[in-house]
Amino acid sequence: MTMPWESGNLLVTILFGLVGLAILVLSSNEAVKRLIRLAEYFNLSTTFMGMTIVSVATSIPEITSHITASVNILLDKMDPKVAAGLVLGANIGSDVVQQTFILGLVVFLSGGLYFRRYFLWKSMIPMIGTTVMCIILGLDRTYSRLDGLILFGTFIAYLYYLYTDERKHYKKEEQPPVEDACSSPQEALKDALVALAMMGFTILSAQIVLGIGERIVAVTGIGGSLIGVLTLGVASALPEFTTAMAGVRNKDHGIPLGTLVGSNITNPLVAIGGGALISTYWVPGPLINWDLPWETLTGAALWIILWFTKGRMGKSGALALMGMYFAYIILRTLFFAVD
Repeated sequence: MTMPWESGNLLVTILFGLVGLAILVLSSNEAVKRLIRLAEYFNLSTTFMGMTIVSVATSIPEITSHITASVNILLDKMDPKVAAGLVLGANIGSDVVQQTFILGLVVFLSGGLYFRRYFLWKSMIPMIGTTVMCIILGLDRTYSRLDGLILFGTFIAYLYYLYTDERKHYKKEEQPPVEDACSSPQEALKDALVALAMMGFTILSAQIVLGIGERIVAVTGIGGSLIGVLTLGVASALPEFTTAMAGVRNKDHGIPLGTLVGSNITNPLVAIGGGALISTYWVPGPLINWDLPWETLTGAALWIILWFTKGRMGKSGALALMGMYFAYIILRTLFFAVD
């Protein structure tokens, strides 16, 4: 049976793609809200929540897209190179937009954020390190199942480190409670079931978006990774933005910082690692030659600036971060449009 978005009209295909992206963002946003309530119910600090529970939750679009693409590759339902290009471009594109434009926008709208030096070592160095790992493992233009195991295993080890550190240092009274947190096991169960249902909608919408992306690649000849960067990558970063801004409104810097940095650790390690474990991936040249190096350099520059400013970033730094994103997109489109 031919799906409506498989018609010969490219405009109709793009419109269905936008609807799919909207469903993906809305369903993942609702899943994030429910998971945050669950995390508060289990007495986890906001920074730990941001680095683990929330960063994984806000990475649901990337994770489900990778799983869906990998299963389609195994079932021979999608071209392996196009599928890999779409999800890898979306993954790293999402990381770059979070690390530059969204972080800059959050800082600008909040008037400034403070990064503790402990956070710079504990969270930002691992963020940069995961990007370097992806470059090294992708130099042979393939993410094998062994590469996937290394990435995913690194996430499990890092998660264990964060958990032991959390249990050692966390004090409940240091933070305000999250509004509308679960107050009973019944509410917690309801939130868990709603979160699972929303993740189901995310998987369905990811399937639609990937199919549409494959068709656009075939019709236009544009590289799948560029389409992933410009569309799914931006849409996938919206849950992180809304969650980070909610934390800023509650005057809690732990959630926005933990979410944005934690998600940039989760995306490569869990989404790419998990997807590579399922099917292996062909790695597009622009990913190794431009996307990942740019993410590494901007992450390192951000770390150095924060170190010398004693962790403080104001509106001028925020504008510089947002400018870095537009430079990345313009140069990517001009010089790395084809995989």
